[in-house]
Amino acid sequence: MQRRYARLRQIRSLDPEKDFLAIYRLSAVYEFPWDFTRALELALYRTYAVPSIGRLLSQTAELTDRTQKRYDDTALLLDAIVEHGFDSDTGRAAVRRINHMHRSYDISNDDMRYVLCTFVVTPKRWIDAYGWRRFSRHEAEASAVYYRTLGRHLGIRDIPGCYEEFAECLDAYEDAHFGWDEGARAVSDATIDLMASWYPRPLAPALRAVTVVLLDPALLKAFRYEEPHPLSKALVRRAVWLRGRAVRLLPPRTAPHYARQNPEIKGYPDGYRVDELGTHPVPGVRGCPVRHMDLPAARRQD
Repeated sequence: MQRRYARLRQIRSLDPEKDFLAIYRLSAVYEFPWDFTRALELALYRTYAVPSIGRLLSQTAELTDRTQKRYDDTALLLDAIVEHGFDSDTGRAAVRRINHMHRSYDISNDDMRYVLCTFVVTPKRWIDAYGWRRFSRHEAEASAVYYRTLGRHLGIRDIPGCYEEFAECLDAYEDAHFGWDEGARAVSDATIDLMASWYPRPLAPALRAVTVVLLDPALLKAFRYEEPHPLSKALVRRAVWLRGRAVRLLPPRTAPHYARQNPEIKGYPDGYRVDELGTHPVPGVRGCPVRHMDLPAARRQD
């Protein structure tokens, strides 16, 4: 058990403000790789329940007609920054790709900031509920700094300062904006179908039901899904919790596990280049709130 918590002691020896990337990387790729994958899937899924976001995703058809590719590209672009850092060529290429795609759409700063909040808050809440240990204060602070940095690179304004502010921003935005939209429901259904497709076909109906069980009441209401039976909810959530208890008994991970290593990434069996991921909007089309003239010249290669 002393060995199992050695990396947490290492994390607590670091400074969340200065060493935020090191702490975030230790948490995401050593301590909780499976949990971070599930939590970030849920983080992006939550955004569909904001009609302005879910409707746009439906109109682009990226998450209904090309669901696996969109999933892969999002995971790989975010993963590249975690693995290589903001100042690396690969990290800069990933940020450029994200910004280039956003420029094609009229996305409000409030929606962009909300998406950023989901990346900070959802992993901590998931890990506190289902992880092999709770998310430490150091990890929460480092995560806030990490995504504050990413938000600045994406030109997002009025970014929360600490974890508590991110959580307050997320909860307030969901209270004010979660609601029904037919296109958003189509995106939700396509995403659940994608997750079920990763497993043998006979298991698909059960896996769809399991996914819905893990949604909170606000998401169920926004997408107009039926409330799961209390017994189903208890059994599924207990099973995920027990997985965390089992992981606690395992020896600590000695090699990093990045999102690009996940079996759910299926679209690039022959490899990929970060600068070719995602959609490629028509040059000259603008609409994203990112103000690229505010980014340092060294980071602009459009």
